[in-house]
Amino acid sequence: MTFSAVNTIWVLLGAALVFFMQAGFAMCEAGFTRAKNTGNILMKNLMDFCIGTPLYWLFGFGIMFGAGTAAFGWIDPFIMKDYAHALPAGVPIWAFAIFQTVFCATSATIVSGAMAERTKFSAYCVYSAAISLFIYPVSGHWIWGGGWLAEMGFHDFAGSTAVHMVGGVCALIGAKMLGPRIGKYGKDGKPRAILGHNLSIAALGVFILWFCWFGFNGASTVGMDSDELIGSASLVFFNTNLAAAVATLVTMLFTWLRYGKPDVSMTFNASLAGLVGITAGCDAVNPFGAAIIGLCCGFAVVLSVEFFDKVVKIDDPVGAISVHGVCGALGTLLTGLFATGVSTMKGVFYGGGFKFFGVQLLGVVSTIAWTAAIIAVVFSIIKATIGLRAEAADEVMGLDRSEHGLHTAYAGFTIMGDSVAEDVEAAEPVVVTEEEAPARPAKEKAPDAPIYTNVRIICRPASLEPLKRRLNKIGITGMTVTNVMGYGAQKGKPEYYRGTPVDVTLLPKVQVDIVVSKVPVRLVIEAAKSVLHTGHIGDGKIFVSDIENVVRVRTGEEGYDALQSDELL
Repeated sequence: MTFSAVNTIWVLLGAALVFFMQAGFAMCEAGFTRAKNTGNILMKNLMDFCIGTPLYWLFGFGIMFGAGTAAFGWIDPFIMKDYAHALPAGVPIWAFAIFQTVFCATSATIVSGAMAERTKFSAYCVYSAAISLFIYPVSGHWIWGGGWLAEMGFHDFAGSTAVHMVGGVCALIGAKMLGPRIGKYGKDGKPRAILGHNLSIAALGVFILWFCWFGFNGASTVGMDSDELIGSASLVFFNTNLAAAVATLVTMLFTWLRYGKPDVSMTFNASLAGLVGITAGCDAVNPFGAAIIGLCCGFAVVLSVEFFDKVVKIDDPVGAISVHGVCGALGTLLTGLFATGVSTMKGVFYGGGFKFFGVQLLGVVSTIAWTAAIIAVVFSIIKATIGLRAEAADEVMGLDRSEHGLHTAYAGFTIMGDSVAEDVEAAEPVVVTEEEAPARPAKEKAPDAPIYTNVRIICRPASLEPLKRRLNKIGITGMTVTNVMGYGAQKGKPEYYRGTPVDVTLLPKVQVDIVVSKVPVRLVIEAAKSVLHTGHIGDGKIFVSDIENVVRVRTGEEGYDALQSDELL
């Protein structure tokens, strides 16, 4: 076989980009979950690739691309047999093998997010191995390895069904069998929003995935040595980007209308939903079809996340079921409607009738049936042996600590506490009667004793800088500022996270403590009010109390002198 340098470089570059998608998935999952599980999330995204790579080398590749039967390839440990029938033109076996390996790892890593924050690490390693070993390769043989679906004309260019929907179905079955996270649903059955701890990291993950998707879809042409392949790759790039952008825009507007404000995390999901949806037909549809696929995925991801969260009550922290499972199936079916006939059969809207659409539907349904049946058996075996779900106490503490002995993945940083109170039984309050309380003698204050006043201001973090400037103008030269958490009587304005109302917990505030001796207290209060007042809930409060004495540790000065700077004395 004569090798093509251009084709080989193209395939290897695509393999490198698809591998880097592991980083994108790791960032998304870590950002959408709580800080106490970050190390566990990162570890799982590393290990599913490292577990899947040797297993795919030993058995998966042979099962998927072996020239066996229409249903199954062959068992070929170490990829020793002849695969000339499956290799792209001019591409060496090992270049094609690594390209397919990273696709297999992508399917396995999708499951991690939906089952996050409550799955045993050992259980994760086992079911991740099962996906790479035989679940993904068997359905992959049907679609890409010359199996029965390929013979019928089923079209899934880069894996909306073969990769993403397989991962999404595994995620659905796993999340259902695990049950929701502690505190996800109240006693009334209504979902509670559990906020992700780091949307910056989640956004980075989305951008990484979007960038790498050009390799995921574009390099699936597995060649660039002809005008036809160059034209196809160019169309694939354009359609991939267009569908993602349209889906993102649609979800932003849809959530804006639905929740009153554009939902950030749901919009991040929409970018991935558009990418997943276009993956099946990015070579087979024109830009108009790509835009319609993106539009459909933009609506579908929102409605699907709400459906699984609120109706069937399957807890999916990152939306993997909706993004990969639902939009993977949707994109594959829409290819049967919008395919122009350039690289496959014509879709319904281009004069092809319903035959091609029927093949697409059959491929989706049969892949769902295979994946769901086998992964359910795998999960059941794991549940009956080593156990699938972490202990409740470990889940509350965080899997970083219980599974890996990692106290925190953010040493040196302050992380906000969980957004949902855990179901921990409150201790009985200790009541002290007046007879049991120690006697405290009444304090006598000399009539001419100076009064030092503590003014404590609780306000929004954004108000701190203007407050400091205003107080400096009236002569306040010292203050103590503390980041605190809390809420007032109104408990804040209702907001939504991923379509679920956010229960009032603790909101970030700033506490400013000032001890006043020279400046009139009323002047301090009025100055603070002039800066903080907006007329809306959350402007803050000012607490005023007397202080008996003040001591400067360095010099031993007390009272008024201790409150003055050295320059004024």
